[in-house]
Amino acid sequence: MSRTPLLQSDIPGIPVRRGKVRDVYDFGDRLLLVASDRISAFDWVLPTGIPDKGRVLTKISEFWFSQLGVPHHLLSMDPTEVPLPRGVDPEVLRGRSMVVKKSSVVPIECVVRGYLAGSGWKEYRQSQEVCGIPLPKGLVECSQLPEPIFTPATKAEEGHDENISFSRMSEIVGHETANTLRERSLAIYQKGSEHARTKGIIIADTKFEFGVCDGEIILVDEVMTPDSSRFWPMDQYASGRGQPSFDKQFVRDWLESTTWDKNSPPPALPLEVVAHTRSKYIEAYERLSGLSFEWK
Repeated sequence: MSRTPLLQSDIPGIPVRRGKVRDVYDFGDRLLLVASDRISAFDWVLPTGIPDKGRVLTKISEFWFSQLGVPHHLLSMDPTEVPLPRGVDPEVLRGRSMVVKKSSVVPIECVVRGYLAGSGWKEYRQSQEVCGIPLPKGLVECSQLPEPIFTPATKAEEGHDENISFSRMSEIVGHETANTLRERSLAIYQKGSEHARTKGIIIADTKFEFGVCDGEIILVDEVMTPDSSRFWPMDQYASGRGQPSFDKQFVRDWLESTTWDKNSPPPALPLEVVAHTRSKYIEAYERLSGLSFEWK
């Protein structure tokens, strides 16, 4: 863990949109998505990065795009396939970049839940429903649901996404598109979660993003990574409590143990928290893909 985390990529002269983790560069009909090592929690980007996190996320998405058999935006993993300006070092971008089709992104987070956790668990305790979907009585935290459910949310530029009903989603994007996204999201989750279970991982929930390119709905952004999903180890799963995970929950737990008020800039992460988080991201990739994560 000797490398300095890449917290911000810099390609001068190219329009860029910076998210919490990704920098998106616009090359006309194609985009270059660069996954940094930034990590966010409680709606704050933390001052400490996780070395290699961006490369791990990118490799997990690459794995899923190759496995799922659905239309998607990935064109190449080689950043030199876009016209990088002179002086930009492609080696800095390699391994953490995807050249993708430019699409019109559907303004909905397509969330699928197989287990009752997070905001879904909070909503269930209040109404015994999640996004307007009635659920059986007597479920507890992290219960497996009778079948996966589709629970859309609006995409928020800042702050939390807002859970909405399917009927509200239909009003926003149209009934036909809403039905297509629901069916496709459930099918992708089913295929992905079945594979993950053979590797000892429960994908408790995940969120997908879709875009429209040349009239076709395609899968975009990241896919079933520890940043967009809850990954739990199967051999440690038990309902009725929170679960150990392969995602940034370790970072959240550490922040919760401090005096940070969540309304001011967050503290730097200790080295042991950084090292543990990095190892869990890498373990998730290696388990899912069956490959070793190696990067020099």
